[in-house]
Amino acid sequence: MMSENAQKERVPGNALTRAAIAEMLVKNFDKLPDLDQKLFAYGPLYLGGNAGLAGLISNSLYRRALNVTQAPISSSLPMAVLPFLTTLSLYNAAVSGPLMSGDLNCPTCAVIRGALIGVIGGGVYPILLALPVNVGLASRYNTAPMPEKGNVLRYWVDLSRPILRKTRAVLVLQAMFGTYLSSRHFDTYTKLAQITFGPGAEDLKD
Repeated sequence: MMSENAQKERVPGNALTRAAIAEMLVKNFDKLPDLDQKLFAYGPLYLGGNAGLAGLISNSLYRRALNVTQAPISSSLPMAVLPFLTTLSLYNAAVSGPLMSGDLNCPTCAVIRGALIGVIGGGVYPILLALPVNVGLASRYNTAPMPEKGNVLRYWVDLSRPILRKTRAVLVLQAMFGTYLSSRHFDTYTKLAQITFGPGAEDLKD
């Protein structure tokens, strides 16, 4: 939320509520430059799309490691859709939503959130999701030997270690994109706050 001093200077009576601030920010969103509007609106979709791609890559690597050839569509579809939806929802809940309600005024916090969502939602989660899906398929179709009871965790770790090495580039790229996107979104929020609360700031659009 806007600081108390800023509200006292800019808002008569210092009476703005969180809902009122959010409404004012949304109302002035169209006054932003087109590039800022499009990046704010569609940027999370690209981050989610990258997460879906990471899911497909992870699924493919696990299928090869476990010699699974059956059910290619039924295993690939959720691996693309679930990471996409999860990453998109996480980003909107942790970055876009708080920015548009005036609750996220710390640029470092915004960048850290974006980076973590990129890594966890767009990288680690798809890898972890692909593991049980393909182990289940391998067990069902007997395409690879399954571990004995008591060795399941070690088996999963040994199976995942080379796949994690192969997907390190994906994790780094997701972290970089999440960082970049959240940084740009915070800059957009700063412009929007100046348009909404700063005197004469409407000229920013030009």
